[in-house]
Amino acid sequence: MDVQAPWRLSPQVSVRPEPFGALLYHFGTRKLSFLKDRTLLALVEQLDSSDTLAAACDAAGVSVPDRPRYLRALETLAGSAMIERRSS
Repeated sequence: MDVQAPWRLSPQVSVRPEPFGALLYHFGTRKLSFLKDRTLLALVEQLDSSDTLAAACDAAGVSVPDRPRYLRALETLAGSAMIERRSS
């Protein structure tokens, strides 16, 4: 994932916070994703308001050593169209 690019939650995705993290539902594909980590939820919530993915990681409190794990999770979400790269 390009950490210097801006990302966002797809407009077709609804987020339902849960004690374990969150459920994401994509209305277009009807896919359901589970976020089993509240930090990952915080990161996803920061995507729209951050200029870059790196800035979203900083805002969500994701430390540099932990970033590879979270970036892999975001790659999975991007592959299922839950998040998408913003044009600007």
